[in-house]
Amino acid sequence: MNELDDADLRVLRALQSDSRRSTAEVAELVGLSQPACWRRIQRLRETGVIRREIALLDREKLGFGLTVFALVKLTSVGRANLAGFSESIRGLPEVVECHVLMGAFDFLLKIVTKDIPAYERFFFERLSALEEIQDVTSSVALSEIKEGTALPI
Repeated sequence: MNELDDADLRVLRALQSDSRRSTAEVAELVGLSQPACWRRIQRLRETGVIRREIALLDREKLGFGLTVFALVKLTSVGRANLAGFSESIRGLPEVVECHVLMGAFDFLLKIVTKDIPAYERFFFERLSALEEIQDVTSSVALSEIKEGTALPI
């Protein structure tokens, strides 16, 4: 994709703060005609700059009051182990983020559950049962200072 210009960035800022805005609203907000804005949005979708548009849910209101960050070390970091672990993690809905790390640990997981007993069940019955795992170090988040999805464009 070609470089993004200032108008593209204005459109992206408007959409990432509220993707429910109509094309007319975005166009007015960023100073473009509606057809020009629509074409830009379509191009940004087609080129994958806009990957998807989703609803952000309030996890507390849905009963997911606990967030745990888990550092995972695999038994070995061979290609097969990484692939097997990655596939297993994709099947665990409690794991809402998974990042590959460099350093002492191989992965960082962000896990949400109802409470500590629910995390304990998840840990013993599902996570630690994965054969690729050598060690897991879990940290419970006490409170959230900042959560966001907007990129600093």
